[in-house]
Amino acid sequence: MKIVIVDYGSGNLRSVQKGFEKGGYSAAISSSPDIVSNATHLVVPGVGAFSECMKNLERLRLLKPIKEAILAGKPYLGICLGLQILFTEGEEFGTFPGLDIIHGKVIRFPTNALNVPHIGWNQIHIEREIPCLSGIPHNSYFYFVHSYYGVPIDKRNIAATTEYGILIASVIARDNIFACQFHPEKSQALGLRILVNFAQQK
Repeated sequence: MKIVIVDYGSGNLRSVQKGFEKGGYSAAISSSPDIVSNATHLVVPGVGAFSECMKNLERLRLLKPIKEAILAGKPYLGICLGLQILFTEGEEFGTFPGLDIIHGKVIRFPTNALNVPHIGWNQIHIEREIPCLSGIPHNSYFYFVHSYYGVPIDKRNIAATTEYGILIASVIARDNIFACQFHPEKSQALGLRILVNFAQQK
């Protein structure tokens, strides 16, 4: 097993790495396209802007190996921005293309939502049972930090939802893809459980 956390110049990479280590799994941090290509499990964390993330991934020649890994069926964990770039496009500071793995858009919370950004602990409502959510009770709390959220065209891609003024998709899952809008590395024991569940995927 070779878990690789993609380093594109943003995100709390060491926190994610430490989370895997606490769960008994080693994870490498790398910006090398070759190392990303050779990963058995791929993790794309992230904080920041959608457009900058996509530009950095392109500049580092990481877009192709990430997309190829997903299409090859390798387990993919997207955290926050790592979830959002799976979508067709994002509307942060303009409209920018994403990986187009999950058809849909990433949009901003409406002005009538609660405080934006959405920061802090909030519940996830599990819509369907999936391996990466094994052992996670319904309505568990996880830590969020975001102003934008993904809206998939195919609602069957939604595995969990969260209420914050409106109902949003907080977990996207399809085949080998597991992506969460919250930060498991900041979500204590239950977040650690998700990282371990992911590491155990084949």
